[in-house]
Parts: sequence; C-alpha cells; structure tokens
Amino acid sequence: MDFKDLSQIPEIEVVPGFRVKFVYSQYMTFAHWNIKGGSSLQEHSHPHEQVTTVIEGEFELTVENVTKTLGPGSVVIIPSNAKHSARAVSDSKVIDAFYPIREDYLKKYSN
Repeated sequence: MDFKDLSQIPEIEVVPGFRVKFVYSQYMTFAHWNIKGGSSLQEHSHPHEQVTTVIEGEFELTVENVTKTLGPGSVVIIPSNAKHSARAVSDSKVIDAFYPIREDYLKKYSN
C-alpha cells in the first residue's frame, strides 16, 4: 500500500499554462492538472487509454474531430491512439488517468 500527499508532490509546467502533479501506481499514471484559462494543448495521440475528469472550470476537449465543452463532473474516455487536443476555456482542474503507466512522463519528470 502506498499513500501520497499531493501537497508534497512538486508541480511541473509541461506546456505553457498546463501545470501538473503526477502520481504513479504499478500500472497507471494519474495527472492532476491546474490549467490556466486560454491555454491549449495541440493535437496528439499515444498508446495509453486515458480517462479525463473535469473537477473545476470549463474545458474544451476534441477527440477524433468531435469537440465538446465540459464542466465539473464530466468524464471522457479516450481510446488508445485516438487523436485529441484540449483548451481551457477558463481556469480548470482536471484529472487524467492513463493505462498503462506513462513511462515517457515517468522518465522525463521524475527526480
């Protein structure tokens, strides 16, 4: 069993306006995002399945050319290799869960 305290995890700015705290389990990566309104993330894809949950704010997500504006409580399941992009309409808090673990994030952002 492994307990984490988010207040003890350093926040990293991955792209302008997208700040994150990563939590890793044996098989999954959890990204706790604080996103500045107006910030956007370019279209990309990855082999990981991704589940995005909006906690606060208004967040626009485009998955395979379908765009939805999401609010608190919205959950989106993004399949493996699906092209997607995002834009924070307002300051937002979002949690992403990835399976399997994001080895790329672990290698790049771990101390």
